[in-house]
Amino acid sequence: MHNTPSREMLRQLHDAVLDIVAVINRPDRDELLIREAGIKLDRALFPLLVLTERLGPIGVVELSGRVGRDHSTVSRQIAKLVQLGLVERQPSPSDRRQRELRATVRGHAMARLIDDARERLARRALSGWSEDEIANLAKSLRRFADALAAP
Repeated sequence: MHNTPSREMLRQLHDAVLDIVAVINRPDRDELLIREAGIKLDRALFPLLVLTERLGPIGVVELSGRVGRDHSTVSRQIAKLVQLGLVERQPSPSDRRQRELRATVRGHAMARLIDDARERLARRALSGWSEDEIANLAKSLRRFADALAAP
């Protein structure tokens, strides 16, 4: 049996998602995460590092699409991560003309520090929630994200 959500319920859902995205995208939140992780990294670079570490090897075009930034901007930012020794470029096994990105050992270590900091911040935000509430939220958000991404 499918329930049909009301217009008001859908508006509340949309508003909540917009609020979450707005908080996640705020520069001061990025700075908080960087401080919490105890790292020195430009806030524009850490999402690229984390996604490269999680999804790599990954191409610049795909990475650009995932972060919603222009390909040339991401290429310049990746060059900084390469210079810092956090990411490396390697030839694609399927097309040697293409280059793929992969986190280095240092990049993996820094991504772990960021993940640990994100976990601490999430634990603070979810304090007072029951384990069932958190599990239901995670399950519902995953289901919603998958439904939005479906063709």
